[in-house]
Amino acid sequence: MRKELTDEWYRSDIHEPKDFAILTNVLTKAWSGMTTGEYKRYKGLTKENLRDNMTNVELALNTLAEVTTTELSRQRNQKGMAQTSNTAQEGGEVACNARADIESRLGRSVVSPERASDYIKPIETQDADVQMLPDSDGAEKEQS
Repeated sequence: MRKELTDEWYRSDIHEPKDFAILTNVLTKAWSGMTTGEYKRYKGLTKENLRDNMTNVELALNTLAEVTTTELSRQRNQKGMAQTSNTAQEGGEVACNARADIESRLGRSVVSPERASDYIKPIETQDADVQMLPDSDGAEKEQS
């Protein structure tokens, strides 16, 4: 999704790396309430990638903001930084509205200081309770 968004921004005559960073900040602040730099500090990140350290809900909201921004930009066939920035704001607002709905149902904020390493558990190579049994074709399948 991010690649489609940056391709759309490029089509909209956005070519400078600083402009991509500005637009990303507009979009991120609109849904999360923080710029990417503020968000990284909130999570305690230094050199790590913010997206790689978002929770599943944060990532889903970020993706919603990016997809919405891309679709709005394509529909409007916009050009230039001013129009593109306004659309990034709108895309972020769509995700912000979804965030508010999720948070009202959960009773807590979904913007979290958690990092990926805080909630992703290592994958075990094989569960001790799983046995491999042959299926009707002779291939093995898991059986608990």
